[in-house]
Amino acid sequence: MGGVITGFAIIATVIATGYLLGRRGSLGDNGREVLTRLGFHVATPALLFVTLAHSDPAQLFSPPLLLSAIATLATAGVFIAVGALRRWGAGRTTIGALCSSYVNAGNLGIPIAVYVLGDASLVAPILLFQQLVLSPVALTVLDLTGPSAGRRTPWQRITTPFRNPVVLGSLAGVSVALSGWTPPGVLLEPATLLGNMAVPAVLLAFGISLRGSPVPGRGPERGPVLLSVVLKSWAQPLIAWALATWVFDLSPDDRLNVVVTAALPAAQNLFTYASHYGTAPQLARESILLSTALSVPTLTVTAALLG
Repeated sequence: MGGVITGFAIIATVIATGYLLGRRGSLGDNGREVLTRLGFHVATPALLFVTLAHSDPAQLFSPPLLLSAIATLATAGVFIAVGALRRWGAGRTTIGALCSSYVNAGNLGIPIAVYVLGDASLVAPILLFQQLVLSPVALTVLDLTGPSAGRRTPWQRITTPFRNPVVLGSLAGVSVALSGWTPPGVLLEPATLLGNMAVPAVLLAFGISLRGSPVPGRGPERGPVLLSVVLKSWAQPLIAWALATWVFDLSPDDRLNVVVTAALPAAQNLFTYASHYGTAPQLARESILLSTALSVPTLTVTAALLG
């Protein structure tokens, strides 16, 4: 219980700071855009490189990761199916599918893993899956369906995944982990320093975006927002629990770990992706805000029932 409150208090404080900066105009008219670009092109790739370079690649093949991957793909698949039926468009559906399944394993998952589960490394498997599988696929779709997609040559379309800074940072980090090489401090420290900007930059940009925004769940994005929030807040943890109990037969501790991970809200960096590509930023903002608010009681009840 205390860990859940601590994790959310940290995030809420930084978001509130961004909101105040936006109200005061302290960063000018383009403050949010600058922070978004900083996070997307520099800070987030650096953070992913450092994080994944220290990861254990063997965690990619663990049963808890397989379970989490199935739950993630199942909830994303439901949103994609509805989006295709309602003709929401490829880019908009991609953002909604991410908001339905992409958990906040970094800036919220790590503190909750420490204070609730007792081990920060427990979020590493889902972090690896999201950065090595989910993000490259989703960002490639956004690249190929965005405003500039029609101006790309065939070669640029083929190489799209390998020119995205977020994907490149992830691949570089995993390559270092697989090689067993430990980079010298003179190379790793600059990346660490840049990566430390990622979380505050993303949260501040998110807070600035809240200034003047409508009440979530009531605007033109009401349908996609509510669907993504229901899938993220309740469907994903329920699927994870059912798989852990009846399919994978995990131990009580492992069952608690995967369900708590699945119950984490949508990640704030999804707003960075939506803003960068100019695709459904309102959908991302409102989904993240509502799923974050609903995850407080969800995580508390989960920890009480399974802990």
